Amino acid sequence: MSDNDRNKSNRGSETIKEQQSPYDTFDRIEIIDGVAYEMKPSPKVSHQSLLNNLVTQLNAACRPDGVILFAPVDVHFDENNTVQPDLIFIRNDNCGIIVNDRIVGAPDLLAEILSPGSANRDRILKKALYERFGVKEYWIADPVHTTIDRFILEKGKLVLTETFGEGDTLTSGFFPCVSIDMDALFAPLERFRNEG
Repeated sequence: MSDNDRNKSNRGSETIKEQQSPYDTFDRIEIIDGVAYEMKPSPKVSHQSLLNNLVTQLNAACRPDGVILFAPVDVHFDENNTVQPDLIFIRNDNCGIIVNDRIVGAPDLLAEILSPGSANRDRILKKALYERFGVKEYWIADPVHTTIDRFILEKGKLVLTETFGEGDTLTSGFFPCVSIDMDALFAPLERFRNEG
């Protein structure tokens, strides 16, 4: 048998399997009071565009004052509570919660962008969790109604202080650097209004 025939024969015995199902990716989960919540499906383009706009505006104003991060980054409150907020702001004087390149403790500001699969969890479970662990400020951004609800911690409770919408500039008593132009923040979402 020639080398050419041998190579043809060997190739015939090789099996190449085509991937029919989606490739496994790491599972994104949050754990709230010991219960695991899958973070599926992935966020829509409009969600990610809004997050990008929010991070860009916050970064432009507040980068010297602290660390600004965005999902997926785990925030570990304790062994039963680990979440991945959409946006995280840790002031310079609180950066001690970044331990071995992980966040262990309560950031100063957390923000969530509502999506159909997570809205109730963001509004109820996460709000209660952030309240319990002493997060000073919590924003809930609604891409459908183009608003942001601003909650601040008062006497151990996250209290809705204001809802910002069209024509407003989101500011914060806790973080003087914050100045978010709501019209500029939500304007790019118009191009995604036809998402299914």
